[in-house]
Amino acid sequence: MNPESSLYSQMHHVYLLRSQKDKIYYIGYADDLDWRLKEHNKGKVSHTSKHKPWDLVYYEGYLSLQDAQKREKALKRFGKAYKILKLRIKDSLNEKEGAV
Repeated sequence: MNPESSLYSQMHHVYLLRSQKDKIYYIGYADDLDWRLKEHNKGKVSHTSKHKPWDLVYYEGYLSLQDAQKREKALKRFGKAYKILKLRIKDSLNEKEGAV
């Protein structure tokens, strides 16, 4: 999708990051995904500053902020939703792991 389009600019993103330093994951949401990833990598996010640099390994886009927040919350419980997501993107996660 073209990031300049008006639809993209209205999206709320739920994302999964992986630390290059210690391989831990972080789940969050943002309206501007590029800006938020830069903030993580500059150390401006308290929860992630000690584990930078970060790679974006997955994201989902939602028109509804409430839908994005619900999805983020479901993934942050590290229960069934998180396990299903990791299974669904396991090749991407393994590919990224090999590139580090």
